[in-house]
Amino acid sequence: MTARPVLVVIAHGSRDPRHAATVHALTGRVRALRPGLRVETAYLDFNAPSVPQLLSSLYASGVREVIALPLLLTRAFHAKADIPAVLAESTARLPGLSVRVTEVLGPSPLLVSALERRLAEAGLEPSSRSTTGVVLASAGSTDPEAIAVIAEIAREWRHTGWCAVRPAFASAALPDVASAVRALRAEGVRRVAVAPYVIAPGRLPDRIAAGAEAAGADILAPVLGPSPELAHLLLTRYDESLRTPALLPALSA
Repeated sequence: MTARPVLVVIAHGSRDPRHAATVHALTGRVRALRPGLRVETAYLDFNAPSVPQLLSSLYASGVREVIALPLLLTRAFHAKADIPAVLAESTARLPGLSVRVTEVLGPSPLLVSALERRLAEAGLEPSSRSTTGVVLASAGSTDPEAIAVIAEIAREWRHTGWCAVRPAFASAALPDVASAVRALRAEGVRRVAVAPYVIAPGRLPDRIAAGAEAAGADILAPVLGPSPELAHLLLTRYDESLRTPALLPALSA
């Protein structure tokens, strides 16, 4: 039987140890969902192994086919430039190594389900949905496409029964979280919840939390973390790349 391509999850990396711990927990859940699938993790910065280090190690062990999955919620600079560049550089040095790149994780209904799970875990009752305004708090980006995606997710989520859903950003774009919370209050929204649209803890999620506290948000959900929805989404992106290789970017030496 032909071996399945190795799934390589490419995370950004962080000096904050909670980041790598969260990524490790998430990939562990993916392995548990798909026994027999080899799942490895590499980082763009701060943590080891780097993408070149991991690919070289896999190549030395005989691996010749990899599916690289950007652990990113939006298609911004890292997805458009950093990851393709590092993969192209690595494959140029490793003859015969084929690397296929999946789409980024978002947008997806599974991510919205994960957001709602986290809000419920933070204490938001389902019956309060119609009187609750939600701040969808993203890390932020200078990429207009990424900002537009967050705004569209907020618009669509609003139609599932929330009083209001507003996008906000921890960096690089406006409004910030505190401003979005205060704007909802000024409009008379009785209860305001902040839902971080980020995967792992770190500097920007901490900024989201600080903004929520400063503006007096009623509820602050945890980050998405190793939620079951996110683990299923990683496998969905992997399976999509197996079924539709022509529609996804492919890199090979």
